[in-house]
Amino acid sequence: MNILFLTLTNFNSIDERGIYTDLLREIARKQNMVYVVSPVERRMKEKTRLIKTENAVILKVKTGNIQKTNLIEKGISTVLLETQYISAIKKYFADVKFDFILYATPPITFAKSVEFVKKRDNAKTYLMLKDIFPQNAVDIGMMKKSGLKGILYRYFRKKEKRLYAISDKIGCMSQANVDYILKHNPEVPKEKVEICPNSIEMQDVSVSDEERVGIREKYSIPLDKKVFVYGGNLGKPQGIPHIINCLRAQKSERAYFLIIGDGTEYKKLEDYINEEKPENVRLMRKLSKEDYDKLVVGCDVGMIFLDHRFTIPNFPSRLLAYMQAGLPVLACTDANTDVGKVIEEGGFGFFCESNDTDAFVHMVDKALSSDLKGLGENGKKYLEENYTVAGQCEIIMRSISEITE
Repeated sequence: MNILFLTLTNFNSIDERGIYTDLLREIARKQNMVYVVSPVERRMKEKTRLIKTENAVILKVKTGNIQKTNLIEKGISTVLLETQYISAIKKYFADVKFDFILYATPPITFAKSVEFVKKRDNAKTYLMLKDIFPQNAVDIGMMKKSGLKGILYRYFRKKEKRLYAISDKIGCMSQANVDYILKHNPEVPKEKVEICPNSIEMQDVSVSDEERVGIREKYSIPLDKKVFVYGGNLGKPQGIPHIINCLRAQKSERAYFLIIGDGTEYKKLEDYINEEKPENVRLMRKLSKEDYDKLVVGCDVGMIFLDHRFTIPNFPSRLLAYMQAGLPVLACTDANTDVGKVIEEGGFGFFCESNDTDAFVHMVDKALSSDLKGLGENGKKYLEENYTVAGQCEIIMRSISEITE
């Protein structure tokens, strides 16, 4: 089959590591031809071009700036995206007939692109739902349902519903996501929605005790403390004020907190550290994926943070990196996501709500007195049983077969 993947992720080869590239490699191994449409933002100063490899053809489309920019530019660039993608597909993939279209949120503005190819080629469509927008923006105060800002909400809500309507199948990250979509979009048939979780291609990233020491020495991380690491976006969805309260409340001399990433709220963390100079906290800018993966293996507990105001059930993909590294996970999230439930029932970590600083302190103390190695092994086993790309690919390919019958 010729499979078209539409994405906002910027990559130049499906041999790179990531939740989407890992999946595309697995799909290509099934004797499918993979075509990718991926953005190259204006700041990169590059033209639209094709990249051809042995197992994929990647169309890099010149777009406006979408990541790491202000909301106005991001909004305009996102709205223009589908028109830019359609024009590029018409020009570069005019002679390719696609059997299947795979795409993920964000963004929801792929609808017209999907609809164009679906109608042109009579292709089947599969949405991997990674983000429920615009409700997530409403939850954290970035958008409103009423007043002038409500116009923007209603525009994107209409786009969201259209994307669901043209999708033959919707794969959700967890059961909570399935339940949310069906409850808040009653027009979506129940049989259209299924669980298709974030997944990765398993790799052995274990290190020796000597290598572990070397990792910590490289980054000046204490050897005599349990290191709690967070790696990823540092923006409004993470609830940075609560993270600061949690770090401020920590008094244990056995725990050390390493925060790695970039985002709109990075400066708040930086200001806290510069002003209060906590001895047990280190803030680092985002590392390359290779360096980050190596650093994580040298830590003891992975952390997940989500703003308590979320009503939509997020399921962060960074969970997988912690599990693969053999780290137990401490999830500090809203009550609506089921990521904490999965972690606790899977026996590989701890959960507390992200409006309770005392609960976070208690969970850190609980982790310090637990068998972290055993919990980490539980996580690796759970990952292998539930979150591998082979399993995800099987779900998607089965769905393609069901759609075409």
